[in-house]
Amino acid sequence: MERLIFDAEHDLFRENVRKFMQREVAPKAARWREAGIVDREIYRKAGDNGFLLTWADEAYGGAGIEDFRYEQIVYEENILHGEIGFYINLHSGLVAPYIAGLGDPDQLQRWLPGCISGDTILAVAMTEPGAGSDLAGMKTRAEDKGDHWLLNGSKTYISNGQLADLVIVAARTDPEKSHALSLVVVERGMEGFERGQRLKKMGLEAQDTSEMFFRDVKVPKSNMLGEPGKGFHYLGRFLAGERLIAGIGSMANAQKAFDLTLAYAKERRAFGRPIGAFQNARFRLAEMRTEIDVAQCFVDQCVLLYNDKKLSPETAAQAKLVSSEVEGRMVDLGVQLHGGAGYMQEYEISRMYTDARVTRIFAGSSEIMKEIIGRGLGLDERKMN
Repeated sequence: MERLIFDAEHDLFRENVRKFMQREVAPKAARWREAGIVDREIYRKAGDNGFLLTWADEAYGGAGIEDFRYEQIVYEENILHGEIGFYINLHSGLVAPYIAGLGDPDQLQRWLPGCISGDTILAVAMTEPGAGSDLAGMKTRAEDKGDHWLLNGSKTYISNGQLADLVIVAARTDPEKSHALSLVVVERGMEGFERGQRLKKMGLEAQDTSEMFFRDVKVPKSNMLGEPGKGFHYLGRFLAGERLIAGIGSMANAQKAFDLTLAYAKERRAFGRPIGAFQNARFRLAEMRTEIDVAQCFVDQCVLLYNDKKLSPETAAQAKLVSSEVEGRMVDLGVQLHGGAGYMQEYEISRMYTDARVTRIFAGSSEIMKEIIGRGLGLDERKMN
């Protein structure tokens, strides 16, 4: 279905991004998956082409494009024609906005130019071994030592964990208050900052996911993002964007899975005819075509709301929920209609199936999304009693 939110300039930009992904990313994808990490150079090349932080101010080397549809196009084309484990979306859309939105003039000047050029790769460290969605249970702490913060703790499941040069770390700065979290920026090479081995995952093999350890890391006071103790508020402020980005990725992956499966259903024959000619396959693909189009319309509308700064946490949760669930159904159907071939890693649909499973978990699980949406309807036990 034609997506009416894009105009001719968007289409031209998409064509340029697509060519970049096909030329610079796709040919290296198999090697990256084998190595478990992408080349640092790909971030620099993306920066050279203006595909990192398209929204960033020109004063720091950005394009200053205040239209999130350009970021949306980059994320979609990377999944459709590049490599899903190249987390350009995390770098540009999830982590960099914390720096741009909370950083003081000195921090912006120190960090943003490198993020835009691709010389500085970003990560954010929230999840701990004993605390996932429950941020109030976080144990990593930063103690005020006068001229610096002393950081101790550990984080896990950190995307870009090996590559990252700057890591935004959530830490407790007031042990007496459960929600008194702060955000500090830890830089590569700081004494006491260590990374564990790359974690082996079910999917997303090219994405370097790691543990991180902080042992008496002296973080300069100048590396505190925003005000101490307001990290919980800051995290909530950026969550809608994070969930929208997750929804954009899920829809692109669902579309790619549909295209692969439709082509296979037209070519693969059983009992003398294409499997797509059987009513079951026809009906299931018809259902998924409809579901994908409906969900894509909703996500696209959320992008426009985000542009206008009107995207609510509840609506973002809806976008994340519906897109990841549709994606899950589509990759599952893709494997099923591929038959035995769908279980073989040489077929892309097999990798897509395992890559997609995490999207119903990260950025808030489907169950958490339902809680947020339900409470937005006034179905909150604390307020109903």
